Amino acid sequence: MSVASTAGYLARRAAQKERVRILYRRALKETLNWAVHRHLFYNDADDLRQRFEANKHLEDLDTIDSLVVDGEAQYNKWRHPDPYIVPWAPGGSKFTRNPPPPPGIEIVYDYGREEPA
Repeated sequence: MSVASTAGYLARRAAQKERVRILYRRALKETLNWAVHRHLFYNDADDLRQRFEANKHLEDLDTIDSLVVDGEAQYNKWRHPDPYIVPWAPGGSKFTRNPPPPPGIEIVYDYGREEPA
């Protein structure tokens, strides 16, 4: 193997590892959307991990690419239509519920103990 082909191989392998890592994290977070209770999530998370671990030792770049493409297609197929959003995150039910007052508005917290002018 020449230096150029080795560098190309290593770059492609690093890109594949990153895609697999991102796919696993997204799929794991998506599993939380489908699991109603935490004990159900743990079983689903173990199954997901086993599916990723089964192909951990593959070396053929084209096979890995095809598995990643299939995994991404499956992930997109099984995305939850109404994913869980943390209430205080953007899009959550409590997001900007109590926004800060606009500039120029002064809030007095003395509740009747203000000094007369």
